[in-house]
Amino acid sequence: MPILHIRRSGAAKAQNRRAGQLKHYLPDERFMSAALAAARKAMANGQTPFGCCIVRNGKIVARAHNNVWGNTDSTAHAEVNAIRQACRKLRTIDLVGCTLYSTCEPCPMCFGACHWARVTRVVFGARISDARAAGFHELGISAARMNKAGGNEIRLDGGILRDKALALFREWAERPDARSY
Repeated sequence: MPILHIRRSGAAKAQNRRAGQLKHYLPDERFMSAALAAARKAMANGQTPFGCCIVRNGKIVARAHNNVWGNTDSTAHAEVNAIRQACRKLRTIDLVGCTLYSTCEPCPMCFGACHWARVTRVVFGARISDARAAGFHELGISAARMNKAGGNEIRLDGGILRDKALALFREWAERPDARSY
């Protein structure tokens, strides 16, 4: 059965932290910050504001950003690029035990890549609907829906540092070189 946890911000987050209900929250923030930094690098290089990192045993094994325009490749999404890096570094196509951190909920293609690579957990900031609202040509299919339809057991945790991911969308939209796809 798919698992989806949407994190809340502000008082609810503080209350949950005090109650000990978010034991993974601080590491999640740290690794999501690395994904956000990758997205900032993408923007600095004229790319779109999506970043990702993959973590295994508490260490980042891959970090990537979207490079659709740079590679002239519509499949060069941050998650796919990070999965490729992690597989090369770990010398395997099996990423069981890895957590993928993405600034945005994976699109169907990226979620499919997570499924095929057997990623154990996916943590994301903004929702796929947020990317659509920012002007990206996204399919309106959530990761939770794909997880359920595919009979997957990928653990999904959404909303981690969502405000910061949304801020990247706004910053990107204000850039004169902003191009969606």
